Amino acid sequence: MPNNLLFALLAVFAISPAAAHEAASATLAPGYRALPFTAPQPGSYILPVLGSAADGSVVDSSGKPVSLHALYDGKIVLLSFIYATCNDVNGCPLATGVLQQIKTRLKNKPQLSGKLRLITISFDPEHDTPEVMRHYGQGFQNAGSDWRFLTTKSEMEILPILQNYQQSIDKEYDAQGRLTGKFSHLLRVFLIDSHQRIRNIYTISVLHPDMILADIETLLRESSPAVVGNHAPESADATDPLRPGDDKSGYADSAYQTHTQALNARREKPADLFRRARQPMLGLPQLPTPKDNPLTPAKIALGRKLFHDRRLSLNQTISCAMCHIPEQGYTSREQATATGIEGRSVRRNAPTLYNAAYLTRLFHDGRESTLENQAWGPLLAANEMGNPSIGYVVDRLAMLADYTGLFQKAFGREAGMETVGQALAAYQRTLVSGNSAFDRWYFGKEHKALSPSAQAGFALFTGKGGCSSCHLVSGEYALFTDNDLHNTGVGYLDSMKIQPTRQPVQVAPGIALDVDGASIAQVAEIKAGDLGRYEITQRPEDRWKYRTPTLRNIALTAPYMHNGSVGELKSVVQFYNRGGIANETLDPRIHALGLSEQEIDALVDFLSALTGSDNETLVADAFAAPIGN
Repeated sequence: MPNNLLFALLAVFAISPAAAHEAASATLAPGYRALPFTAPQPGSYILPVLGSAADGSVVDSSGKPVSLHALYDGKIVLLSFIYATCNDVNGCPLATGVLQQIKTRLKNKPQLSGKLRLITISFDPEHDTPEVMRHYGQGFQNAGSDWRFLTTKSEMEILPILQNYQQSIDKEYDAQGRLTGKFSHLLRVFLIDSHQRIRNIYTISVLHPDMILADIETLLRESSPAVVGNHAPESADATDPLRPGDDKSGYADSAYQTHTQALNARREKPADLFRRARQPMLGLPQLPTPKDNPLTPAKIALGRKLFHDRRLSLNQTISCAMCHIPEQGYTSREQATATGIEGRSVRRNAPTLYNAAYLTRLFHDGRESTLENQAWGPLLAANEMGNPSIGYVVDRLAMLADYTGLFQKAFGREAGMETVGQALAAYQRTLVSGNSAFDRWYFGKEHKALSPSAQAGFALFTGKGGCSSCHLVSGEYALFTDNDLHNTGVGYLDSMKIQPTRQPVQVAPGIALDVDGASIAQVAEIKAGDLGRYEITQRPEDRWKYRTPTLRNIALTAPYMHNGSVGELKSVVQFYNRGGIANETLDPRIHALGLSEQEIDALVDFLSALTGSDNETLVADAFAAPIGN
């Protein structure tokens, strides 16, 4: 803030010349200066719900009683608590000054007109009468502004409000124990949405008009209707890869109950996976099982226990299910690439395990051909589960009392390299998912099962888009993969270190900041190279080839591509519409498609219709599994 504006504010607050001089020479809070970095782009992140905004009885500057909820109704609100005689430049004057800057900027932001209300409440009602608050606010009022300066009838009425907002206020005393008329308090400004929920709390270090206005505009972009109770806002789109994984909506409320599926569903009972796997599922072929590892209930139950057991990692913290998360489509929707023990980085995205039974090539580079063998890859990878050897895992299982007799029951012998792989494979083969809306329309001949837009998308998928040349659909079933490997240019782009100038960086669940690429490079380690299938075959023509993923449940399994570099399904379609990334070994089937925006949306509608109808059974069963220590 320029000094002339600072002194103008000090004059409004009737601060003494000596105090003004002291304030001018003090280290000013960030809210008085230009932001040293660019504020995040509105709508590029999600503001979590921090709790319900409490009600309370206050008095307006004319002396009329009014409730806080009546003032909040339908408005986005910035709420600050101050007292009129405060002369700490980084205290109450800071809060009022920042709100003043926001009010001034509203003139250039007509989209906020009528939607934002500023509320300042005194926590010193003995001195700050309605008349005092009216005088206090006169310098900040003008035509079109909506800024209310409030107080309460008594200290007894302000106390419950302060407690509900966890606003700590203490009266100050001099050396003789006499009241000084000053207060010690923690400066906090609350952002409250139009549904009376707290969405952010600004303290002195982050109280800045640029940040607050970005948050306000982000709230305005939430177009979904309000939700009931403690649920998160529907605008936190379930397809958003940056959405919070743990719903803490209403956490500050004394009646809080978690709505996080992963926690609530732990009370679920195991499903009969053996019976489910033997039932034909519309749209899928008969479940393949190797002759040397037929499915049995005992094998499936043992594999399920192994899959969810954290004790199978070196430091007993990571299980298979922590990268292939059941409620996130058996992948990880919150990370572009997987994270192993001790936070070690993994080069590639965790692929979905839905319908892995039908794959003949496993891992993104296709280096394994059976689930039995594939299971040992993550167990032994130093940056995944970290075990030093096969024997180390087998010996640990032998020491765990709750595994006593389980391998004997399932295989007639003790745990070993073969039986561990077979048990894990048996469980993974039961993760079948079909009978989607598309299946009911295409194979079941239910003409109304698929929307007209999705039907148009399927015509593009098999026609102009050419998608079905790799994501196969037959007259009897559809695996939506050719079980082959292709170069689309994504791996080439990574290898050439071609990065955007700015990138979104997730700083907390559901929150991302747009950060300059040069800043990222200063603190990031050099990204590990990845040549795809070439690393397996050593043939130059196999550079940057990766396995064709199934498209079933694709709406559940963002982010996309082998490196998790694409966050939204529409962005994937747009990538292929542009013709991928040109390079010397680009698959000849990848070329510009010339799809219109309407055709792109139709393709997305079709892909969104590939979600299985009975996934909840598998997720609920997974939540009933023990996770080890």
